[in-house]
Amino acid sequence: MRFMMIIHHDDAALAAAPQQELWSEYAAFNQALAKAAGCAAGERLRSGDTATVVRQRDGKADVLDGPYADTKEQLAGYFFVEAPSLDEAIAWATRCPSSKHGAIEIRPVVDAQAAWKPADGLAARRAR
Repeated sequence: MRFMMIIHHDDAALAAAPQQELWSEYAAFNQALAKAAGCAAGERLRSGDTATVVRQRDGKADVLDGPYADTKEQLAGYFFVEAPSLDEAIAWATRCPSSKHGAIEIRPVVDAQAAWKPADGLAARRAR
């Protein structure tokens, strides 16, 4: 199963981390990802204060500067892993250096090749 690992950093905690150690750990982590079948290094994002959020309501677009969430942790990047189980995906997340300075959110990726099927309840309502 393919999983997306979504990295959320606490910018203050990350800034306080020993930078040489952090980037050495990331180099080793990215090498491990490169060697693992089906895994792919992700992309690092700029800090949350550079974000722009667009939301449409009643036909009007609202554009906001900065991150949407008012939390200490902000979306910082992502990577993908191929793992036979959630436990294996969790093992990858704990190896990620960012797990020490924030959180790694794990989500299974929907198989785009699988046929789309509406939920049973939705199919039943449509059949009426």
